[in-house]
Amino acid sequence: MLTCLPCVVAAQVTFDAKIDSLNLFIGQQTVITLDVSMGAGQKLELPPLKKGDQLVPNVEVVDISNADTTKLNAGKTLEIVQRLTITAWDSAFYYLPPFQVKVDGKAYESKSLALNVYTVDVDTLHVDEFFPVNGVMKQPFVWDDFRIIVYVSLLALLVLAASIFLLIRARKGKPIVQFIRRKRQLPPHQIAMSEIERIKSDRKWAEEDSKEYYTQLTDTLRAYIQNRYGFSTLEMTSAEIIERLMSENDEQALGELREIFRTADLVKFAKYSTMINENDANLVAAVEYINQTKQEVDPNAKQEPEVIRVTDEKRMSQVKAMRWVAAVLLCAVTVAIAWSVWRLIDLLR
Repeated sequence: MLTCLPCVVAAQVTFDAKIDSLNLFIGQQTVITLDVSMGAGQKLELPPLKKGDQLVPNVEVVDISNADTTKLNAGKTLEIVQRLTITAWDSAFYYLPPFQVKVDGKAYESKSLALNVYTVDVDTLHVDEFFPVNGVMKQPFVWDDFRIIVYVSLLALLVLAASIFLLIRARKGKPIVQFIRRKRQLPPHQIAMSEIERIKSDRKWAEEDSKEYYTQLTDTLRAYIQNRYGFSTLEMTSAEIIERLMSENDEQALGELREIFRTADLVKFAKYSTMINENDANLVAAVEYINQTKQEVDPNAKQEPEVIRVTDEKRMSQVKAMRWVAAVLLCAVTVAIAWSVWRLIDLLR
């Protein structure tokens, strides 16, 4: 008996019907809820009703919902709920007969229901007077309803402007901010003298490779002349440089410079071999030329600003990061605008 008890409990069937409102005016609607509880393996047949059927004369079924099924007792028991929307077209007190369902072919009835329908008062003295349809009332403007939409929209515009700025900077390959620092500029003669000291310290060039020695010496002089007198010397020949300096230097200084360039041209282009003392003499001549033509810089002069330039690798990494940030910001702007439009439409309905 104890072994069979769970099966008996699981097979118990209950059926109930409830109505939401017992009192209605003509044309109003109410809902009847049919609630069936049965075992999980049992077969249920609900009342064969459809839209437009009359439960009793003048009580009509307006709508029938789908049956909702809920599992209870770990799935052993099922609860099925169906809702009938009904209305009445005449004032009266209606008796609604019990509803009937079948579970495994066996019929089960609910309790009977009642429905009291009232008539609507009609002005029988002025049957020809019809009142016009009331217009749609306009809702008053409330700032609190639109405040969040306005704030989100303004924030979206700012973020959109920032993303466009980042995209423009990324397309041009420019960093977001250029850092500027003050750097003490060395005068041209000090730069040249430092380079000559470096050449002088490495004697093997003068002894083994005269071409490399004179190439570095003349390049140093060309850089000094360009920084000192302000014209480009890298693409000029030695004769063109001498001719350009004739209005700037005296004959003695030009003679020393002309001799250095002449020897360098012979070494580089005519494979001329020089002696160590000749190389030393030309090095001394270069120093004398720089000392004769140098221009001292005022120590109180304002330092020129220098833009700190990043390497191509760092610049490309910054550009890539700016593009990612701009893409994320554009996605956020899209979401914010979509939410604002949806919220605004919802408020204006």
